[in-house]
Amino acid sequence: MSKKEFLSEVELAAFAKRMRKKAGKTRAQVARDMGVSQTSIFHAEESPEQSLAKLRTRMIEAYSPFKVVGPVFYLEKK
Repeated sequence: MSKKEFLSEVELAAFAKRMRKKAGKTRAQVARDMGVSQTSIFHAEESPEQSLAKLRTRMIEAYSPFKVVGPVFYLEKK
């Protein structure tokens, strides 16, 4: 991954899952670490359409050497 890279919600969810697995953590362990339910962790990883960016960010920052900076919003003409 480059020094600065923009990620979509789908990519952010997949990256959070990869970092959790790389850290050797189960969803149950991460749920306890984050103070949320296992279902929330499941949805953070598997349902990018759900607004769980803050939880994904916490997971990435806890289990990887990366800091998530954002969100970034782009405006386009209608």
